Amino acid sequence: MHDIDGEMRRLSTAEEFLEYFGVNYLQSVVNVNRLHILKRFGQYIARHKFREGGSDETRSEYRALLERAYQDFVESDAVSEKVFKVFNDASGIRTVSVDTLRAALAERNSGI
Repeated sequence: MHDIDGEMRRLSTAEEFLEYFGVNYLQSVVNVNRLHILKRFGQYIARHKFREGGSDETRSEYRALLERAYQDFVESDAVSEKVFKVFNDASGIRTVSVDTLRAALAERNSGI
């Protein structure tokens, strides 16, 4: 992962990463999902076992991971992909019906 790691440290925006690795993208997708794409890219890197080889092979692997991360949000959306904790927490929220609330309130008020 040699010099590519150093070069990637200088990149900061999703567009810079996509352009550096030569991934074609739609600006409209990046505008809505930039942080999600970068977060997913980082997740893929953390789980990936890089092959031994030169920087060209490593660059190719990084490019494939970034392309995959980008495609996740072309084909889906941030809520469905649940990259960030807030989306995972939101899926665990339970709802309570208005009728249940009214019954609980009536029961509580009858004890006063």
